[in-house]
Order: sequence, then C-alpha cells, then structure tokens
Amino acid sequence: MNAQTVPHVAVVTGAARGIGLAIAQWFIRENYKVALLDIDKATLDSAASNIDRPDDVLALHCDVSDPAQVKAAAAQVLAQFGRVDALVNNAGVAVFKPVLETSFEEWRTVMAINLDGAFICTQTFAEFMVKVGSGAIVNIASISGLRASTLRLAYGTSKAALIHMTKQYAVELGNVGVRVNVIAPGPVETEMAKLVHTPAIRADYYDTIPQGRYGTPEEMANAVGFLCSDKASFINGQVIAVDGGFDAAGVGLPTLRRSAAGA
Repeated sequence: MNAQTVPHVAVVTGAARGIGLAIAQWFIRENYKVALLDIDKATLDSAASNIDRPDDVLALHCDVSDPAQVKAAAAQVLAQFGRVDALVNNAGVAVFKPVLETSFEEWRTVMAINLDGAFICTQTFAEFMVKVGSGAIVNIASISGLRASTLRLAYGTSKAALIHMTKQYAVELGNVGVRVNVIAPGPVETEMAKLVHTPAIRADYYDTIPQGRYGTPEEMANAVGFLCSDKASFINGQVIAVDGGFDAAGVGLPTLRRSAAGA
C-alpha cells in the first residue's frame, strides 16, 4: 500500500456528543480513521456504538486535563492507526455565574479543561505531526472569547486565552508544516444549550444575530473540516467566528427588523 492510499487519522476531544461528535462524523464521512476522546465513558461508548465503524473509530476514555491520560491515549492512537493528521481540541466545560459568585475552584476547573487540556493535547499529538512535517490542529473556542457577555467570567477568559494560544502555536508549528487555527462558535443548537439557555436568553441571541437563529453542530463541523483539509492549506493562525454574524453586530437589529416589517 503506498502512502497515498493510507487513510488519514483525526483525533477529536470532547467527542461523545454535540459539536465534538458532529466533527468526528464529518471526518468519518471523509474516510478518516477517528479517535474519539471524552471523559464521559458511557456516552462515549454509546456514540461509538451508534457509529458502528469499529475498524475506523477508536473510543478512548480520557480526561484531557491529565497529562498521563493524554499520553496513554496518544500511545493507543499510534498503536491502532500509526499516525495523526488532525487534532481538534473541542473538550470544554462552562460555569455560568455572576463574576463575584465565581469561586476559584470553578475558575480552575474551567481553565484546566478548556485551556490546559488543549495545551496538553497539542503538546502530545503535535509531536507526531512535526515528525512528518504536516498536519492540522483546530481549537474550538467561542464567541465568548471575542466579546464579553454576562455570566461567563471563567469560560470567556479561557476561550480568549485559547485563541491567543492558537496563534502562538501557529507561528512556530507553521514553520515546520503544521497549521493551527481556531473557530469561535456562536450559540449552537446542542443539548447543553437547550439546558442552560432560557427563553429570555434565546430571545437576546436572536435579537443580536443577523441571521436570526442558532447554528447547528454540523455547521461547526463543516468549518473545522475545511480548516483541516488541503483546501485550507495556506490558512494558519486564524480565528474564524462561525456565528451568523453575531460578532459583527452592534445595536439596532430589532429596530431594523421592526422597520422592515412595517414598510
């Protein structure tokens, strides 16, 4: 078998549900072998079973904030698939509280997963990419890393730091053939969003998003897949807001819509 016929391999963290699972499914449709990492073993095993591609999917129970667990997972990926071509750092948690009610323990939990986890996984898996002089890494930040909003002190700060960390990696790893980019999703229709976004919050989002709706996990996956593909071969160190125009919008959309409706 020559090198051109060897399937590419993607590693996706936080892959048991939501955006992470949609990203993993995108890679599978593109004929990648995929390693799915998640701390929620039961949901992870269920997702892998539903995909039902045992030769192409490796489900690994892993806490990305633990260097030893990530190192062990990487060893299993290499043993099973022999290479790593793409890494997607999607694992994340959030605490939604007013700033002065956010405890240091909650702050550290969010930072450990959202920022430390991406650092640990990149340090571990990028090593294999650098050895062959190619690869792509995409970090999943958030629109909360680009613009502040309420109840997201730890979460928003972790995502802002992740965006800058992406650029730091892009400068050095891009020099040796590994591209590093980041997407900043706006609100996305996931199970988590359904649990934590009240009708009032959803209305606030609709008032601010020019496209007037939430995104879908598949739309996030399409952006990630593009950045990992050869079609994005000269894109490095960039943050792409996949948000329906949310980051671009200021005030006035509700008034504009009312005026248009009355015209």
